[in-house]
Amino acid sequence: MIIVDAQQNIAFNAQQLGRDYTQWAWRQRRGESRSDLPPATTSLRDNLLGRVAIVFGSLQVVAESSPLLQPWQQFSYRTAGDARQLALWQLDHYRRLADENDSIRLILTQGDLTSALATWETDDSVGQRIQGIVMLMKGADALAEPQQCEEWLERGLRVLAPAWRRNRYTDGYDGDFTLAGYELLDVMAGFNLLLDISGLSERAAAAIEDYAGPVFASHANPRRFHDSPRCLSDDLINRLAERDGVMGIMVYNPFLRKDWHPSDPKRRVTVTHWVDAVDYVCQLTGTVDHVGLGSDIDGGYAYGSLPDRIDTASDLWLLRRALLERGFSTNDVKAILGGNMLRKLRESLPDG
Repeated sequence: MIIVDAQQNIAFNAQQLGRDYTQWAWRQRRGESRSDLPPATTSLRDNLLGRVAIVFGSLQVVAESSPLLQPWQQFSYRTAGDARQLALWQLDHYRRLADENDSIRLILTQGDLTSALATWETDDSVGQRIQGIVMLMKGADALAEPQQCEEWLERGLRVLAPAWRRNRYTDGYDGDFTLAGYELLDVMAGFNLLLDISGLSERAAAAIEDYAGPVFASHANPRRFHDSPRCLSDDLINRLAERDGVMGIMVYNPFLRKDWHPSDPKRRVTVTHWVDAVDYVCQLTGTVDHVGLGSDIDGGYAYGSLPDRIDTASDLWLLRRALLERGFSTNDVKAILGGNMLRKLRESLPDG
């Protein structure tokens, strides 16, 4: 059994925080012990130990005027050209990681996916396994126009979330796609790019009904547990399921427990709360086929914002036991932790 995690910010954290993905999270923390940086929670070694065979690595840029901009972020953009350069650096970072590490492979084709997964089918040591990285653009701010989608596809992009708050393609959490946004969807569909609806408004996300390509939500929790437009309503979850989509549940305490407060002790939220969110989607849609993991474990949160016993990506394997203890079958757990996300990947990746 393996894990597919549909959201980690590997290159973003390398760019903004200077973090080395090849170093254990504990070693990164030790080097930053006198800083105010959010704690390191992921690395290649932590992911391999946690059996995270495939990870969606984001390309994310933040506008200088964005309310999401954090004091520890070194780089932001003013223009589309700035955004492009920041995103290109992150894309090139993923390429460097794959070129310099035998344990990393970029997932660009069906063949890449098959060969990476094959290393997890035996009892070989962790050092013999390969982690596949799928490049996901979180917000299309780096695209000055929809036609640039083809260039990014040629560079290795395989998943695109059009918006992270407001940009030229959508009006953020409250509005619809702009005309350029609808044009972007048409271009994406022509290349069979996997559309990520995370971060879209309810109105914009409804466009999934007309999108001709595959659809999913890399990291988005049910609104039932956190009443925010950042989370998916029951109606949108059902619409996503009707398109055979999958939503990745985050290991982020505010989205797992309505009454959670930053001052609460870490133990107040556990992995069973993550299972509650998974189970809610299963009960709502009547199947286990539309839910998975999109941890966002390295999303810049304080250590206490992750469920109890989830310290680094190596602990994501604890989700397996929690699902089994809830009564999910072994096959159900395989689908939730990996199989469902793999299905969407296989629908979207080109042959080769």
